[in-house]
Amino acid sequence: MPPALPPDAGWQRLPLRAASMAAVGSGITALVMVGGALGVPWVMLRLPLPGWAVIAIVAVAVVLGAGFGFRRQRRTWWRLDAQGLGVRRDLMWQLDTRVPLSRVQHLDLRRGPIERAAQLATLVVHTAGSRFSAVTLSGLDHADAERLRDTLGRQLDQDDDAL
Repeated sequence: MPPALPPDAGWQRLPLRAASMAAVGSGITALVMVGGALGVPWVMLRLPLPGWAVIAIVAVAVVLGAGFGFRRQRRTWWRLDAQGLGVRRDLMWQLDTRVPLSRVQHLDLRRGPIERAAQLATLVVHTAGSRFSAVTLSGLDHADAERLRDTLGRQLDQDDDAL
């Protein structure tokens, strides 16, 4: 059953293909982590664990990792309004981030080769504050990411002109 949208109007969900990519990435991460944690000691120490048991444990970890990655992306919403950018994440813990326009310093749009192939992008909103102050929203549709970047950039320019 798809997750319900947040109660406020105007929230947009990330595209389904972003969730599919997140599932693959999380599944591979689980494979490497659990496979390494079980496989290396199993081979090096010659543990009495049967090979089929190791494969079954790794397979379960991959399925759980992929499911977690998929749900995490499907439970992420964003909204751009007159006050700034809002990001909501709701899987196990709820995270509601607001970036007021007055705090935005500059914007980056990142697209790796896999994101380009899937027509996705990552928007990085750098904010005023410490060196590591940034809000990253990955898995955006490329057109939405460009529109967000351009709209936030225009609003920043208008605010700078008002000073």
